[in-house]
Amino acid sequence: MTTAITPALTGSYTIDPAHSRIGFVARHAMVTKVRGSFNSFDGKVEVDADQPERSSVDLTIDVDSIDTRNADRDGHLRTNEFLDVAAHPTITFRSTSAFLDGDKLDLVGDLTVRGVTQNVTIPFSFEGSAKDPFGNHRLGFEGEHTISRKDFGITWNAALETGGVLVGDKIVLEFEISLVKNAPEAA
Repeated sequence: MTTAITPALTGSYTIDPAHSRIGFVARHAMVTKVRGSFNSFDGKVEVDADQPERSSVDLTIDVDSIDTRNADRDGHLRTNEFLDVAAHPTITFRSTSAFLDGDKLDLVGDLTVRGVTQNVTIPFSFEGSAKDPFGNHRLGFEGEHTISRKDFGITWNAALETGGVLVGDKIVLEFEISLVKNAPEAA
């Protein structure tokens, strides 16, 4: 297993959704956290170890695949009070630049949620690379970034009798990503 991003890792990769997780954490009733994830997503990644700024990510998340382990809550999150799946079926992230510092990779790009695009920087740690038993070259990255849901036009809330609100504004996005290197294209 390689634990540094080296020139040998340069190439085109596809996100392996069966071995990756894209999730989120939200504060609920000001006393606890609710965790969820998206079960359907795909993405392409270009890694350039020699010129990391040329690395890129193109990620698309199927919003309808939201899963907080509660069907009623998931249904509410799909409505126009939250993610408005009918009008905005995907969340996307398109990187615009990347910065490598040892085993840390900062991806800068455009995150679009509910039709609103914000420029964000998502710090990732490189978890290593390995060749799996099937001959696939894999890379692993983990990262997280906190956003304000209000910045994306998601403002629904309910006041609590004891003060405060039902849903916190800050949402922590969590990424646990396994990449599989694509086979070289035939000339």
